[in-house]
Amino acid sequence: MSTSVSLVVPLARLFLSLIFIISGLGKIAGYAGVAQYMQAMGVPSALLPIVILTEITCGVALLVGWQARIATFLLAGFSFLSGILFHLVPAGGLEGMAAQAEITSFLKNVAIAGGLLMVAATGAGGLSLDARRGDR
Repeated sequence: MSTSVSLVVPLARLFLSLIFIISGLGKIAGYAGVAQYMQAMGVPSALLPIVILTEITCGVALLVGWQARIATFLLAGFSFLSGILFHLVPAGGLEGMAAQAEITSFLKNVAIAGGLLMVAATGAGGLSLDARRGDR
């Protein structure tokens, strides 16, 4: 693997992981508000602890490259599903720029899921815990 690729892969993992780690920590800080928002969107707030656990543990696993294929597969599913529930479905009841903004947010979730699936398919790269145990 070239030097540039060996440096870009962990940087990509960092970029992809940050949204989940920061978002999970933010959900802890604003727990009541997030639970209320989930309920308003028709998603049981009882799922919030699972959401937080998934975002933080899989985000950190992606960051350090540990069990990265599993972590990124789970995060990709989470990104796609949350994009549908919190952006695509609500966009149907909106018009104009509000609808367009929700569609754009949904497409961002899809793009993130695509990047995560790339890591799931190719592995965490050389600078990772997975590589230390022989699974790049």
